[in-house]
Amino acid sequence: MKQRVRKVVLAYSGGLDTSIIVQWLLENYGCEVVTYTGNVGQAEELDGLEAKALRSGASSACIENLEAEFVSEFVWPALRAGALYEGRYLLGTALARPVLARGQVRAARRVGADAVAHGCTGKGNDQLRFELGYRSLAPDLKVVAPWREWDIQSREDALEYADKHGIPVPVSKGSLYSRDRNVFHLSHEGGVLEDPWCAPPDDLFQLTVDPRRAPDEPREVVLHFESGLPAGLDGRELAPEILLAELNTIAGAHGVGRIDIVENRVVGLKSRGVYETPGGTVLYAALRDLEGVTLDAAALRERMRAGEALADLIYRGVWFTPVREALDALVTRLMEPVTGEVRVRLYKGSVLCIGRRSPRSLYDANLSTFGAGSGYDQADAGGFIRLLGLPLEAEMHRSAGSLEGSGAGS
Repeated sequence: MKQRVRKVVLAYSGGLDTSIIVQWLLENYGCEVVTYTGNVGQAEELDGLEAKALRSGASSACIENLEAEFVSEFVWPALRAGALYEGRYLLGTALARPVLARGQVRAARRVGADAVAHGCTGKGNDQLRFELGYRSLAPDLKVVAPWREWDIQSREDALEYADKHGIPVPVSKGSLYSRDRNVFHLSHEGGVLEDPWCAPPDDLFQLTVDPRRAPDEPREVVLHFESGLPAGLDGRELAPEILLAELNTIAGAHGVGRIDIVENRVVGLKSRGVYETPGGTVLYAALRDLEGVTLDAAALRERMRAGEALADLIYRGVWFTPVREALDALVTRLMEPVTGEVRVRLYKGSVLCIGRRSPRSLYDANLSTFGAGSGYDQADAGGFIRLLGLPLEAEMHRSAGSLEGSGAGS
């Protein structure tokens, strides 16, 4: 039995799923539908979206610019922490979901809705990310998840539903990719990519050129960081979303930022995704390089642990939690000295850090030199090594005694 819903705010992208959900909600719930679209950098995908939602039967359509808060409050903290899911994925889609869920809840409060809805499938991670966000921010709101209710089983079925009701959609039977775009990345799933042996078609990519066709001359950029957060590009201080957008263009032109991976979804399935994250890939490499001269071994080790834990939380959709806040506080403190500049060379898909400097640098050329430096007596290393070796010697003595004891009774 369906729950009673009076007014629902639908997270609306204008893609295949949400395009048909407006009509489905009207048919199956008989409720008022308000669409909510958070602009996190979808670019031309937002063109005509309000008019389309209204033609589909929505009573009103809200489009809200979230780019600045998305980058500064979600992308930058994850980048600072070095959050990589399974050591590879920069979490572009996962990071956008909590800011969209938060915006959707705000919209629901403004219009007096008693429910929220989304177009996430029952197989994917996004249902968790949206709904755990709703539960954290507005547990009183009802949640409608059509993919868990209707008899549509595939994107082909969804296309047939759209054709039947005359709903225009941005995909066709010849191009069934599921894409998610924001200012941080662009993801591609579905279609021919569901065969993990099949190489991504050349025309799949939209943010990055084929590295084989990238310019023959490398491009160098200088990135400035303040306490682990990006602050400037080539000597210019830029707002976070502007910096990221500019770096996307520069890095994308050199084929930087493509990955093709099979990852473990939270629900237990494996999924193949092709991601384009040009600017983020450069920033990640540069920041990790700057850590090399500004963090001691213990601080770096703890930052890496926190980054791995944070990546897991983000992927699973538990952003609005004390644990995530605590990890962020730890990383913020650890990364305080990570201020300085990194010079990066971009060339045919590669990112190479070729220079770094910092007012908080721990690197002392006088101590580290292979030449005649001062302040370091190499003879001291002998005593240091002996101290480090004491536990090893004790273990060897114990092992030898154990072997002798076992031989005495044989």
